[in-house]
Amino acid sequence: MDAGGSVTDSALDYGDLLPDGGALLGLDLGTKTIGVATCDAGWRYATAGKTIARSKFTKDCGKLREIIAERTIKGVVIGLPRNMDGSEGPRAQASRAYAKNLAQALDLPVLLWDERWSTSSAEGAMIGQDMSRAKRAEKIDSHAAAVILQGAIDALAGGGF
Repeated sequence: MDAGGSVTDSALDYGDLLPDGGALLGLDLGTKTIGVATCDAGWRYATAGKTIARSKFTKDCGKLREIIAERTIKGVVIGLPRNMDGSEGPRAQASRAYAKNLAQALDLPVLLWDERWSTSSAEGAMIGQDMSRAKRAEKIDSHAAAVILQGAIDALAGGGF
């Protein structure tokens, strides 16, 4: 089965696309920034990376391609901003469109992962580390991307689909 260019909401299907595992890229799409995180090839731990200022799609792809080449990324996990009742609004639809375009542009499989609570969870962890408000504001998007990616890899590695 060709994994490149496909988008799914199912960790089970996504795991089938990557039977040999591989490092993954996690993204938290904001209107002004993209939080970036990566994980190891064995899907054990996610690490917050950088925050990219959003620009035109092709420029964003160029920056992501650099990270993908540097880290030998095999797939992408994008946060899907659902409403608290599980429904999807305009931001979720925008994330779906971005995921589809990104999957095609990068020729990598993309998993859309429910991101409810990711930002508040990341902020709570940073407060627990006694991080200043300014530092939290600077790093919140990449830490939220790590929370999203960790949730996905926990499901992929542990079978919690």
